[in-house]
Parts: sequence; structure tokens; C-alpha cells
Amino acid sequence: MPHLCVMSPFGPLTLHEESAAIVSLDWGRASDVEPSPVLIEARNQLDAYFDGRLKVFDLPLAPPGTAFQVAVWTLMERIPHGQTRTYGEMALDLKSGPRAVGNAGGRNPIPIFIPCHRVVGAGRRMCGYSGGAGIATKKALLLLEDPEKRDWFIAEP
Repeated sequence: MPHLCVMSPFGPLTLHEESAAIVSLDWGRASDVEPSPVLIEARNQLDAYFDGRLKVFDLPLAPPGTAFQVAVWTLMERIPHGQTRTYGEMALDLKSGPRAVGNAGGRNPIPIFIPCHRVVGAGRRMCGYSGGAGIATKKALLLLEDPEKRDWFIAEP
């Protein structure tokens, strides 16, 4: 499977492509194997995002998952840059429960591109994040998008 390592403010990220679509983003380094035009474009868009020049990604994504997981990830993709939604709000839209939404978010294979970091707990509580340094990375991504939220988030209990 073609993949490409990208440096980020959070350390190395490895992007994986299958059938001309991004299928995963892993935290950590892997040797580059067959970097493709899609992977190079993904790297360019990530660089622009981290530099504050890009607010909306425009890439072919094909995250492998169940129908429910894909529905959750699709809803996450609709959360605008710099904004958040709660697990409960998303659960209402999906006629599900907040825990199920959180579980699907935790299995998101393409974080950042599918912005699961934009989903917070009730009362803006910072609940779990499976990438990088966990909640610290989630908060850093949110602050990258909106520095005015510096004191807005409540730490996880």
C-alpha cells in the first residue's frame, strides 16, 4: 500500500492510500513507499492546514468502517473549521447515543482530515482523543483552528 511520512507540529504522521484515496493517517513514522499524487496532495494540504492557510480539505477519502462509523465520520466532516459539536448533538442527528458516537470517533482511521478533534463532551468537556498525545493533541488542534478558545475548554475529569 502506498504511504508517505509527513512532518507535523505533532511529530511524524504517515498517510496511507488505496485505490487513489486516503484510507488512514497514523501517528508515527514509516518509510515512504510509492508516494503517489494523492499522498503528495494530502501532504501539501496538511502543510497548509498547519500553517493556517487551509480551512477545508479537498481530498478523496475512503475510511474503512461499518455503516454507522462512516455515518459518524461523514457528520464529523461537516463540522466547520474552528467550531465544535458535542457527542450528544451528533447522537441526536444519528438517532444514537453519545457513547456510540464517541466509540466511532475513536476508530476514525483518518484523523485531522476527518476532524474528530472537533467533537467534545457536554459542557465543552475534553473527552478522549486517540491520536498523538491524546487530549493535549486534540486541544492543540482546536486551538490551531481558533486561538480565541484558549480558556474555553474544560479538562477531562
